[in-house]
Parts: sequence; C-alpha cells; structure tokens
Amino acid sequence: MPGLVSDMVIKIVILFLVGMGVMAMFGKLRFPGQQRLAQAKCKICGRYRIGKGPCTCQKGKRK
Repeated sequence: MPGLVSDMVIKIVILFLVGMGVMAMFGKLRFPGQQRLAQAKCKICGRYRIGKGPCTCQKGKRK
C-alpha cells in the first residue's frame, strides 16, 4: 500500500512539471497584437496613449 501512494505523488509531480514546461513554451511565443500595444505607448513618458491624439506630456497643462 505505501508504494502506491508514493507512485501517485511522483506522477502528480511529473505532470505538474510537464505542464509548467508547456506553459513556459507558450509564454515565449509572440502573440499577435503585442507590437501594436508597444506602439500605443508614448515614447517620451512611457504611458499608454488613448485615442489618436498626442500624449498629455506633449500637450502641456490643461486649464
């Protein structure tokens, strides 16, 4: 009986490690839309721009 429990634990650990390896491989892939998100950032201050207008750091202060 004790041998069965240790075998089950080893199988669970191996499946967990394989799952983590698969997730790591998918994490390194480039998903579509990442470049577009990088272009949405302001080159000066690094904030995300909303809309098509200039960033608030380039506009100046608001009234």
